[in-house]
Amino acid sequence: MLIGAMNHPSQDVVSEIRWMADLGLDFVDLTLEPPTAASWRVDTKAIRRTLNDHNLAVVGHTAFYLPLCSPFENIRQAAVDELRRCLDLFSEVGAPCMNVHPDRHAPMHDRAFYIQRNIETLATLLDHARQYTMCVMIENLPGDFNSAHQLGELLVPLPELALHLDIGHANLLVPRNTTCEILAAYGKRVRHVHLHDNKGGHMDLHLPLGAGNLDLPAALRALQECGYDGTITLEVFTTDRHYLTYSRDVLRRTWDTLKAQAAESERTEVTLERMTAAR
Repeated sequence: MLIGAMNHPSQDVVSEIRWMADLGLDFVDLTLEPPTAASWRVDTKAIRRTLNDHNLAVVGHTAFYLPLCSPFENIRQAAVDELRRCLDLFSEVGAPCMNVHPDRHAPMHDRAFYIQRNIETLATLLDHARQYTMCVMIENLPGDFNSAHQLGELLVPLPELALHLDIGHANLLVPRNTTCEILAAYGKRVRHVHLHDNKGGHMDLHLPLGAGNLDLPAALRALQECGYDGTITLEVFTTDRHYLTYSRDVLRRTWDTLKAQAAESERTEVTLERMTAAR
């Protein structure tokens, strides 16, 4: 399991990468968003050089507010063009995958309309990503794309589409956290994870781990049980990085403890099976 953080869109990307390296993180969740980290402003050669200098991996993140299902076709197409450009840039810095936030803003249109528009947009991006052997993944969002059924409306018709699981989002606008439900249905399609705490309800607070009501052991156990051992971004949004380092340590300790417990349980089961077979 690799632990990373996201660059702040208003800060210089190279400087952001350097402080993440100084914190001992494993990768950068590189978001290409205005004002400073916009796709048309970043220097991909400098980014890749800095990543290599610090031996950091990278995953691709895009703006959450792009109008992918706009009823205005020229506006939707502009969003598609922006995401194509992001794919090009992420390939240059060595990112194996890029996330997309499904859109749900099409006033006076029903759900079937914006589902179909999202599918059209994602299909175009998947086709563009093939030339780089990159994966495109959708992120679960509170409200409209936060259950196995809702995500399935996009994942089922697009078998190449991967899943970016945001465990903090799975705790919002739901009777109970949907992480286990989503993983039970689509765990094998998860390529990246976001982790942060909140107090449920509708406020996406991005708190340090332990500051809200997220059941961290349950979520991590579900990840491990579906075989996930990849990148986890700590989306702890605070100016005091001590909270990020604290969350990093909590994540690593909890992950390792759960792995050890699972291994011990497996050894016990094997021993019991052998004892039973010997009788």
